[in-house]
Amino acid sequence: MGKGGMSRENGEEENMAAWLVAVNTLKIQPFTLPPLGPHDVRVRMKAVGICGSDVHYLKTLRCAHFVVKEPMVIGHECAGIIEEVGSEVKTLVPGDRVALEPGISCWRCDHCKEGRYNLCPDMKFFATPPVHGSLANQVVHPADLCFKLPDNVSLEEGAMCEPLSVGVHACRRANVGPETNVLVMGAGPIGLVTMLAARAFGAPRIVIVDVDDHRLSVAKDLGADNIVKVSTDMKDIPEEVALIQKAMATEIDVIFDCAGFNKTMSTALNATRSGGKVCLVGMGHNEMTVPLTPAAAREVDVIGIFRYKNTWPLCLEFLRSGKIDVKPLITHRFGFSQKEVEDAFETSARGSKAIKVMFNL
Repeated sequence: MGKGGMSRENGEEENMAAWLVAVNTLKIQPFTLPPLGPHDVRVRMKAVGICGSDVHYLKTLRCAHFVVKEPMVIGHECAGIIEEVGSEVKTLVPGDRVALEPGISCWRCDHCKEGRYNLCPDMKFFATPPVHGSLANQVVHPADLCFKLPDNVSLEEGAMCEPLSVGVHACRRANVGPETNVLVMGAGPIGLVTMLAARAFGAPRIVIVDVDDHRLSVAKDLGADNIVKVSTDMKDIPEEVALIQKAMATEIDVIFDCAGFNKTMSTALNATRSGGKVCLVGMGHNEMTVPLTPAAAREVDVIGIFRYKNTWPLCLEFLRSGKIDVKPLITHRFGFSQKEVEDAFETSARGSKAIKVMFNL
C-alpha cells in the first residue's frame, strides 16, 4: 500500500489524491484514473510543489478568470516515476524518472500550429478547472509531456522545472543575454527563479526588489548583485526609482515585474532605460493604472507572458550542468497525509520564510 493509498479487496492499491472540495478545505479521497491511451504513461508521483495559484484556489476557489465549480484535484508542479506505458510509447519505460509538463494543448488551433501552444484556448492544464491536478499517488499523462531526468537531477528538482519554466520563458520573451542588465520586481518564488534564469541566460548584472527583508536576503544568497527594499506606498516611487537605478549602477535594459501590482509596474516603467523592456510576469492585479504615455514616449516595450512553451529540455539542461541550482528554494517538505496536506498549504499561504513547499509522496 503506497503512502496515502488504501487497499482494495483484490489487493490493488486505490489511487488517492488531494481534492479541493470547498474554500479552505482539502480532502484526501479516491481518484479514479482515466484509461491508459496508446500514447500515454502512468506516473507514480514522487514530488509535487505548491504554487501560488494552488493557494489562490484554496482560499477563493478562483484564480484570475478560472473558477472552481466542483471538487478538483489540486497541484501541477510535479515529477515521478513511470509505472506503465501505452502501446505506442517508444521513448520511456517503467522505472524512468520524469518531470511532467502540466499543460495539454490541442495541436490543432492557429496558436498551436504557430508554435505558441501556451496560448491554446483549449489547453487542459493540471489543476485548472475543470481539469484535475497531480497531487495524487498516480496520474495518467501524455508521454511527450514527460521528460526524463538526468541522473544527477533529483525528483524534487524535476518538479521545480515548472516554476523555473516561467522564468525561462520570460527571459526568452525579453531576449535576455550577456549584454542585458536585469531588474526583478518581487523576490517571491517566481521572482527568484526568474533571477536564476536571467543569470543562466548570461545577464551580467541583476538587481532584485522586494518589501520583505528575508526574501531579499535569500535573493542575495542566490546571487543577486544588489537588493533594494521598497514600500507599498505609491508616493515613494520617485525616490525608489532613484535608489534602484543607483543600485544597478548602469542602465536597466529589462525589468521583470514578478508581482503585477500598480506600484511595481509603475516603478518598472519609470526605472527602465529608454528603449528598454518591461516584462509583466506576475498577475497581482487584473487591472492597473500605470504611466504608459511617458513610457511610450521613451519607446519602452511592454511584453507579457502566459505559462511557457518548450522549456523543459532547457530547464533540465540548466539543472544537469549546474548553471541553475533550485535546491535552496525548497524550504519546506511534507508527506502525503490529510494533516500534512493541510499543514503544507497553511505554510505556503503564510509566505515570507516559506519559498517552495514540496510534497514527498
